[in-house]
Amino acid sequence: MTQSTLIIGPIHHPRTVERLVVGKATSDGAGVKLTRVLAQSLQRRLDPFLMLDAFGSHNPEDYIAGFPDHPHRGFETITYMIAGRMRHRDSAGHEGLLENGGVQWMTAGRGVIHSEIPQQEEGVMEGFQLWLNLPARDKMTAPWYRDFAAAELPHFVTDAGVAATVIAGESHGVTGAVTRAATAPLYLDLHLPAGACFAQPLPAEHNAFVYVYRGEIGIAGSPVSAQHLAILANDAQADGVVIEAATDAKVLLIAGRPLNEPIAQYGPFVMNTEQEIYQTLNDFRDGRLA
Repeated sequence: MTQSTLIIGPIHHPRTVERLVVGKATSDGAGVKLTRVLAQSLQRRLDPFLMLDAFGSHNPEDYIAGFPDHPHRGFETITYMIAGRMRHRDSAGHEGLLENGGVQWMTAGRGVIHSEIPQQEEGVMEGFQLWLNLPARDKMTAPWYRDFAAAELPHFVTDAGVAATVIAGESHGVTGAVTRAATAPLYLDLHLPAGACFAQPLPAEHNAFVYVYRGEIGIAGSPVSAQHLAILANDAQADGVVIEAATDAKVLLIAGRPLNEPIAQYGPFVMNTEQEIYQTLNDFRDGRLA
């Protein structure tokens, strides 16, 4: 859906930038090159988000092997494909083709084994994968999966010309493709023309960050350039964030309600205690995961 938005109330106390983070180059799967922007060291600070990977390359050798069968338990994965084609298959019987502008949302829950394999041998492949934690009560829920083609994702354009895709949550009166009661995630992809501003209300208690993947923006006077993640400061008086585009820019704005629960992670498994991790490893070894 595409629509012009209503004017929302001004942000009286905008959030500031607490600090900037530069991702680290790494590889995952069968050698896919990527940048880990939100790493394990930031999980408590950016609760309920566990990880954000950015991938993008014109070189097929960087992505062609993909992510063969691997397990997950205890959280959700949200894959947003900017360019390229990737096929998903999992042990719960789900299958889908993720293409330009599409989103794949998977709840691993009590356990799933899946693969993500590129369906191209040349050209650019670019996108993001975000890991969203599940509350303790939902970690052993049944796996769930949904593909959203680009045309199925809610869109709007502000009077300032900012084009927004609402993957999760709500913005300017537009509800996203997915909502989650426990963590109330907001996931926006914003394309801002140079000089444009975008204001988004945010609950003061929610953790939030902005990742710039094209161009340069400013947040409360702090410049944020491409390939930088800006952690937004938590301030009891703050009522939102204002993003100003210094150049044509593309950014992800992500926020959510923290779970404030213990985090125990071992690779692709995220539970609340070490004992639960041991049980997960046993379940995986004995074929009981999915």
